[in-house]
Amino acid sequence: MRYQQYKFKFYLNARHAIYINGRLGDVHPHTWEIILHVTKLKSGFIRFGEVEKQIEDFVDSYQSKTLNDVEPFDKINPTLENCARYFKDRIQVILNANGWVLLMLEISETPARTYVLNLMDEQDSYADQNISTLTDMILDEINNGVED
Repeated sequence: MRYQQYKFKFYLNARHAIYINGRLGDVHPHTWEIILHVTKLKSGFIRFGEVEKQIEDFVDSYQSKTLNDVEPFDKINPTLENCARYFKDRIQVILNANGWVLLMLEISETPARTYVLNLMDEQDSYADQNISTLTDMILDEINNGVED
């Protein structure tokens, strides 16, 4: 399935240190770029400001901090990949509550290094299930109308 999509960008200035071979490396800063590829479930006028504000508030909770000192990264290694998975889970909840679907998340700790989580196949399956459910409901209504 193909999607028309929007792309949102957010920036996070934060520090982290990662464990490599059991040793904690040096704390160092990044300006993380978080790019969200999203689609809206319903057509009509879109109030971008509402969902952007909620995501910005989430990102701000990590702004100017050392990730290792903030949950969940006080317990898990704050690698680029772990940060991407955690941010994806949290941002996906915000988006879904506002009628948006996350298709892809890109997170960069440098302009030359980006980790990508592509959720398109996952969303195709979700959309196919919804279409199937909707089709079943319509057919049930038609069948019930014929019996009356």
